[in-house]
Amino acid sequence: MEIRLLGPVELRLDHHVVDAGPPQQRHVLAVLAADAGRPVTTELLIDRVWDEAPSGARRTLQVYLTRLRRLLAPDGDAPVLPRRSGGYVLDVAPERIDLNRFRDLIDRARGRPDGEGVALLRRALNLWTGEPLAGVPGSWAERMRRAWRRQYVDALVQWAEAELRCGNAGTVLGPLTEAIGEYPLVEPLTAVLMRALHVTGRTVDALDCYAELRYRLVEELGADPSPEVRDAYRAILRHDAPDGGLPRPTWRTPAQLPADVPGFVPRDPELARLDEPAAVLVLSGTAGVGKTALAVHWAHRVRDRFPDGQVYLDLRGFGAGAAPMGSAEAVRLCLDALGVRAETVPSEPSAAIALYRTLVAGRRMLMLLDNARDAAQVRPLLPGTPGCLVVVTSRDQLTGLVAAEGARPVPVDLFSPAQARQFLARRLGTDRVAAEPGAAELIAERCARLPLALGVMAGRAAAHPDFPLARWADELRVDRLDVLDAGDPATDVRNVFSWSYRALHPPAAQLFRLLALHPGPDISAAAAASLAGLPAERTRSLLADLTRAHLLTEHSPGRYAMHDLLRTYAAELTGRCDSDTERAAAVGRLLDHYVYCGQAAALRLEPHWIRLVADPPPAGVLVEPCTCERRALAWFTEHRQAMLAAATLAAEAGFTRRAWQLARVLAGLLHNQGRWQDLIAVGRLAIEATERLGEHRERAWAQRFLGCAHAHLRRYGEAEAAYRAALDGYERLGDTAGRAGVHFALARLAESRGEWPLMRSHSASALRLYTEAGHRLGRGRALNLVGWVHARQREWADSLTHCRRALAIQDELDDRSGQAATLDSIGYVHHHQGEYARALECYERALALCRRFGDRFSETKVLTHLGDTHLASGRPDAARAAWRVAGQILADLGDADAEQVRARLTTLTGVAG
Repeated sequence: MEIRLLGPVELRLDHHVVDAGPPQQRHVLAVLAADAGRPVTTELLIDRVWDEAPSGARRTLQVYLTRLRRLLAPDGDAPVLPRRSGGYVLDVAPERIDLNRFRDLIDRARGRPDGEGVALLRRALNLWTGEPLAGVPGSWAERMRRAWRRQYVDALVQWAEAELRCGNAGTVLGPLTEAIGEYPLVEPLTAVLMRALHVTGRTVDALDCYAELRYRLVEELGADPSPEVRDAYRAILRHDAPDGGLPRPTWRTPAQLPADVPGFVPRDPELARLDEPAAVLVLSGTAGVGKTALAVHWAHRVRDRFPDGQVYLDLRGFGAGAAPMGSAEAVRLCLDALGVRAETVPSEPSAAIALYRTLVAGRRMLMLLDNARDAAQVRPLLPGTPGCLVVVTSRDQLTGLVAAEGARPVPVDLFSPAQARQFLARRLGTDRVAAEPGAAELIAERCARLPLALGVMAGRAAAHPDFPLARWADELRVDRLDVLDAGDPATDVRNVFSWSYRALHPPAAQLFRLLALHPGPDISAAAAASLAGLPAERTRSLLADLTRAHLLTEHSPGRYAMHDLLRTYAAELTGRCDSDTERAAAVGRLLDHYVYCGQAAALRLEPHWIRLVADPPPAGVLVEPCTCERRALAWFTEHRQAMLAAATLAAEAGFTRRAWQLARVLAGLLHNQGRWQDLIAVGRLAIEATERLGEHRERAWAQRFLGCAHAHLRRYGEAEAAYRAALDGYERLGDTAGRAGVHFALARLAESRGEWPLMRSHSASALRLYTEAGHRLGRGRALNLVGWVHARQREWADSLTHCRRALAIQDELDDRSGQAATLDSIGYVHHHQGEYARALECYERALALCRRFGDRFSETKVLTHLGDTHLASGRPDAARAAWRVAGQILADLGDADAEQVRARLTTLTGVAG
């Protein structure tokens, strides 16, 4: 008879498998067999067979026991399952149960010579035919399985180690690999498999095996590999050395951190990112931004977390004099810091790296690698096991480390205004800075809030404590880079910038220089491509190079900026390296870019807008497509400041025609957005440009727009003077449509002054002149203006007649701006006739049109009228919502009409109260 538990529960008689009955009956047999020779009480049998015993469990158990007695003694021999005072006993020899044989063989293998022990262990392992107690449910069975599996794994490791000692490494690879698939976190299995792989020449697979175990332990348990596994790993690395083995050096705990920075200004966001768990941290930023100071300060703060030491290396990635440190030299310096004698360092770089990683494996160390050139310089210094932390500083973003090694990037930016003030206060004293806050702020801004530059100026000011800070602020007004040269190459801002510039390849260096010619606060990739005269893809690649080198910042997707000191440095370079012809050509392409792009956007928003330049654009000029009104609006909003600056640059650099063209493109946008101060600047620029060009018609147009801006700012006298100058110009030219446009504007001015008869007169003149000129667009708008005059005089029928005629023309011409204005007028009439639903419908249509082509100022007028109608129709909440939006837009624009909207809201609140 034989009973098997190390697989499916089986009963064998005369070498044949006997049906042991239903599953619960086999379960009873397994419980008895596991404790063969010892009494098992009825209560214990019930507990082990049923996790929750049914009411008839005792009676059922008796049935199973009776059947098992018959199976175990079929010929009526002596009872094999007698009942005794302590319970039921399976009275069979221990060797008849495979579990007992397994344990006996393992015990016998201990202390035997390896040859004999291997044979016994093989026999023990062969007894396992599958999952122990397969098919037996319940918590008892699961406990037994776990315990027996541990015994099996221990036996497997014992057998594999004996086979290795016998020189049979290849024999164990398959069983161990299979076992690790089932028990991936059992470390002794991995340790012996690593040794077997290494012995059979598969060292790379052995190291991969270690790396996989380490990853699983960290991910699943948050733990490091055991000393046994680490020792196997180190042994493999040592065996890989050229001489077959290396002496174990005496460990030396390094403490190499430079001194902490006195008066360190906190950088809370960066410090918070540094505090997050990571294996590699990359602090990157522009030259002089304080990367090293931040890294050293943080390292001092956390050094107690790294009891095995702190190593510091200046990798000389950017600097004067010495070339960047090679990885072989860096590894040798690290080994020296750890106490390895120079004569014992392997000459082969890969062996030296392996020794370095062996020594730091399992240690808790901080490696501060300062001023790295690129990712390749850093990679050999990365430990191979968890526990160590590597902090890298670089002017390059080291995106390769982030992508391949999972390094956490920590961008280091310029000081905020508050941090710059705090920096000066800590260096110069709080009282001195508080006594001249304006001068301190000027010093900070003229130093671009760059810590290095601020440090130079603070040093100069500290050396002359009796000098006012205003003196140093004045020095920084011109020749800033000369002022920031303190005589030390390491702190000369121009010199420090040059280290980054000299690392660029020529095309990137030229683009960096040319970017100084761009006048706006930032530049798009397309504008940069036009400036350089390069294809878009090539330019994006060069911009990425400059961004990685922190000579540019991509502050939003596709938009790039450099701080003022870098711009000054780039301007010096372009003046020295690029000819006048090259610079003029670059500026010309840039201005063409803004003219062509601005025209494309304007035509998308207003199809009747006059075309200034003909397609295609000149060679080297990239035009961004505007496929819909939304993109056109977004383009205008994004590039408004750059276009304003470009218009000024065009005027100053002698590109006079481009100056007025840019002004013309900008005028409509600025009017729609209610940016009246900018419109005044653009109008004056356009007047000067058109005077130089002798473009009298365009000069009259510019005077009309200048008058419009003055009128909206309630400078009525200046507005009328500008309008009269425009009217005189159009009259001299015999331009009937131009005269009509001025009368239209004068009518609006009269409305603002409350001069209703004069408004009626000018509006009638505008309609008459537009009609004479055959200018249907202007006629449609003038019809609405006349209709509006009638509406303001409560002449509802006449108003609707004129407005409906206007709308018919505007619908035919797809004049969206005119449609919005006319629908607003018609809505006003319906409101005052008590037809609130019709009024609301008109206002909603007008509002949609205003938002479609970005006329924010007209949107506020429609919203105000919409709120009035909501209130009159008994919907105060809707009125309040409309007025709030209108008020917010006007407040954003700085428009005086915001007061009128606020007054409506105040009145409504008072009524509600």
